Formats: sequence, structure tokens, C-alpha cells
Amino acid sequence: MVPLLVATALVAYLLGSLPFGYLVARSHGVNIFEVGSKNPGATNVRRVLGSGPGNLVFALDAAKGAIAVILPIAYFSLFHRPYLLLTTDRTGQVVGGIDIREIAEVVGLICALLGHSFSCFTAFRGGKGVATGAGGFVILFPIGAAIALAVWAITARLFRYVSLASILAAISLPISGLARNESGILVGASSLVAIIVLLRHRANLSRIAAGTESKIGQKRTAAPTPSP
Repeated sequence: MVPLLVATALVAYLLGSLPFGYLVARSHGVNIFEVGSKNPGATNVRRVLGSGPGNLVFALDAAKGAIAVILPIAYFSLFHRPYLLLTTDRTGQVVGGIDIREIAEVVGLICALLGHSFSCFTAFRGGKGVATGAGGFVILFPIGAAIALAVWAITARLFRYVSLASILAAISLPISGLARNESGILVGASSLVAIIVLLRHRANLSRIAAGTESKIGQKRTAAPTPSP
């Protein structure tokens, strides 16, 4: 179990560390760390370069989270590995079990999220984890992901802040998990993801309070002219 979780964590972290926002912006002659909010996430790429590059970055970042969850599922399925670690009482009767696959899925998502936020390829700078987390939860907890999407859409419509919508969407995940009586592993993972997203948006919350946070539809920052 331990070697599997270590391997999952390492692969997922490296996968999450792939700096798609930086690479897509660089292909347009822009260093995303020097423009807009200086964040390599999809929102800043969209504001600086437009919806096409921004949507591409969102899709690629979401794919990182989804793949990080799918890899453990594929491992147990392809190699027909047992994924329930049964526990017994003193008489040898089975009284419960631990779902190793679910633990590996959660480890994969959390490590991909950490890789995205603190990429080893960009001096441990990175995005805020919303797209990567969303991609992972589409696989791990699809109903919760659908509820989070609805929360995001309603909040964005009412307040026009991407950051606030992302925070509330993340917070809705553990609430949905508790309401649906999901496993403690899933509720714990979604709570941790919500905390990470919240902490990564601290500056945004300060700007919202100060009235300086960019709103949806606000004119984007002009991208610098690519060097010849």
C-alpha cells in the first residue's frame, strides 16, 4: 500500500506541476508571470490573451486533476489488484475494510493540486488550483462537482467575481459530501481542497474588500507586443 501511495503522490505532483498557463502564454510571446495578476491560471491567461488561450489552459489544467484520479483507478482495473484492505476482529470475522483505491485517488488529486500551485518547473510558483481541483472532482465526486459548478455559476452571475465564485464552489464540495453521507476520506479530501483554494485566494478576498478586484467582463489587461 505504501509504495503505491508514494508512487501515486510523485507522479501526480509532477503531472500537476506541468505549467500549461505559462507555456500557452509563452507561445503567444507573453510571460504570464509578468502581466495581469501575474498568476499562470486560466483566469489571468483569459484576461491577458483572450478566451481561446484561457479556455485551453483551463481544459489542460482540469485534465491534470482528472488524470491524477484516473491513474489509480486504471492501475487497479488493468492489473486486477484487490483494493479493499479488510479488517477483522479477534475471532477473525471481517468487520470492515479500507478502500485503498479511494485513498490513492485522493492522494493523486491532492498532490496534483499541490504541483499545480507550487510547480517545481517554475520555481514553485503556480495557479490557485481551481481548474485542477474541478477536473479531479468530476471523476472523484461527480455530483459534488455538478453542485459546485452550479454554485460557481450563480455566484459569478450575481457578483461577477471569478475568485469569489471559485471559493464558494470549493466550499460547497465538503458540504455536499456531508449532505450525501459520502465517505470520510472524500469529505476530508474535499475539505482540504477547499482550504487550499481559500488560502490561495487570500489576496483576492482583500481586493474584493477594497473594491479593486477585477470583475467578469471588465476590460482585460493588454498583452505586451511579442518580441520580433
